[in-house]
Amino acid sequence: MQHMKEQAESRSGVNSEEAHNVTHLYDKIGEPAFRELSRVFYDKVYADEEWFKDIFKGKDKESAIQNQCEFFMQRMGGPSLYTDRKGNQTLISRHKGWRVDPPAADRWLMLMQQSLDEVTIIDAESKEQMSKFFKYTAHLLVASKELMRKKKEEQPPEVTPQGKDIILEGNR
Repeated sequence: MQHMKEQAESRSGVNSEEAHNVTHLYDKIGEPAFRELSRVFYDKVYADEEWFKDIFKGKDKESAIQNQCEFFMQRMGGPSLYTDRKGNQTLISRHKGWRVDPPAADRWLMLMQQSLDEVTIIDAESKEQMSKFFKYTAHLLVASKELMRKKKEEQPPEVTPQGKDIILEGNR
């Protein structure tokens, strides 16, 4: 985990402590700001280039807005709506099956920054704090995916025990 944090700090230019200094923002900007930010962001995502939009393929837009909004609110000091509804999984495990690489992170960050710029009910200081959190977190997800890929590549191939056939379901 320490290696991933170091990677996230190096790539984002934001240290972990600074990135996580967002737990007071819910009280400062309120639920409507989070709802508007998530709506503006996903309007951009679903209108974006195919390669990026495809990352969200099969995800209902309204559900995506709700998930993001509730996650941000909870992470930034609000009620635990996200965990109450989705369970207590880590952000990394929630993104396990998704394309998370540097180009996708950069695109996500670009669209989120555009969204922050458009949402006028969030003050400049809060936007700056949120932006740091988003940069750090996006790069933490990328670092975690890279580490998982590396570990998978380092695993020895599965060896079939000699003299035994393995019957896989569906291959009988």
